[in-house]
Amino acid sequence: MSLSKGVEIRRLTSVKAGMIQLYTPQASHETMLVQIPANTIDDMFVHKYQTDQLMVVRGSFILVILHNGKYQYIPLSDSEPKVVTIPPLVPHSAINSGDEPCMLINAVIRHGQSHPSDYRPLKAPFPYDLTQAERLLSIDLESIAA
Repeated sequence: MSLSKGVEIRRLTSVKAGMIQLYTPQASHETMLVQIPANTIDDMFVHKYQTDQLMVVRGSFILVILHNGKYQYIPLSDSEPKVVTIPPLVPHSAINSGDEPCMLINAVIRHGQSHPSDYRPLKAPFPYDLTQAERLLSIDLESIAA
């Protein structure tokens, strides 16, 4: 699967100090703690002057990216520390079909002043494939547990 231009997924590097695991911080202009409630299917967002850097710290969810008229489903969980970078103008959304809220960090990089439409939800152009999203999340969680 080819990800939308500029969208990157990378594992975080870490250093162990005694019993503590220290993960690489993400450079940013501001850091937000985001909660995706349980049983949530969110609308899409498009940021004009903002790059999102997302990392799950508790729970799991599916990041949805709209690319070339198709959805890409990216499973993310606290079991495997990863950062997903979403550049400006890439439509994205979140699905949390679990019974627990998901908490994530968004290390935001600003490329100019916030635009009023940056946080205004957009309706998804067509329904999400929830079966595929759930299957990808369960495969991802199983592979981490193995």
